[in-house]
Amino acid sequence: MRAGADGASCARSARPDLKSDGFDTHRRKWHGKNTKRRAALTIGALVAPVLAVSLPASTAGAHGWVTLPTSRQQQCAEGIVDCGQIKYEPQSVEGPKGLQSCSGGHAEYAELDNDSKGWKVTPVGTTATFTWHNTARHSTVNWQYFIGGRKIAEFDGRNQQPAADVSQQVNFGNFTGRQKVLAVWNIADTANAFYSCVDVNIGGGTGGGTGGGGGDICTVWAWDPARVYNGGDTVSYGGHTWRAKWWVTGDKPGTTGQWGVWEDLGAC
Repeated sequence: MRAGADGASCARSARPDLKSDGFDTHRRKWHGKNTKRRAALTIGALVAPVLAVSLPASTAGAHGWVTLPTSRQQQCAEGIVDCGQIKYEPQSVEGPKGLQSCSGGHAEYAELDNDSKGWKVTPVGTTATFTWHNTARHSTVNWQYFIGGRKIAEFDGRNQQPAADVSQQVNFGNFTGRQKVLAVWNIADTANAFYSCVDVNIGGGTGGGTGGGGGDICTVWAWDPARVYNGGDTVSYGGHTWRAKWWVTGDKPGTTGQWGVWEDLGAC
């Protein structure tokens, strides 16, 4: 019996101590790998914000717009007209190709579509030089210019990267007087384009933009019977400039009397 007990004791002593030998060794290895993994994740979490700060900003917020003649977003950037977010990012009016919109279809830039906002009008001749300032030089299909939805000029970009500043001579054809020019920069490697509207007075500031003579040309938009005007909006009608005292639509300037909605500001 003792021999059996001694044999069992020997058998027990000959069996590997899994806790102190194999299992514990494996646990130390696993623990070591896990510690390294946690350390790597911790370092990654610490480094990521640093990289986010130090890496260059994405070109998604850097593109281009017309600076001359002074475009609507340029006027916003310079504080000439009180605008919203576009004041801080005039280069970002990007939207799908084929739009006829000053805002590029962005609700946050909708003020650019407001023709009665009091935009500065640039007197020009029958031609004018338009300059784009490009903060990101995207490969270009072309640049196009429109008045009232009609294309008046196009310049081939040859799918090349443009210079930081690009100037183009635009001929206005038969258009005269106050006009809104939509300038479009069509990008080669995306489905998008950049949009910029410029208010011009074709024919200068005198001489009758539509061929008439004498007197200055009105440099505010002509009254539109279908348009809604709010208090403070100005229009031109009958050679005079008129200001709405309150909300109005359809009432013709000069017919509402002294106490009416339109205030006569005098000849243009």
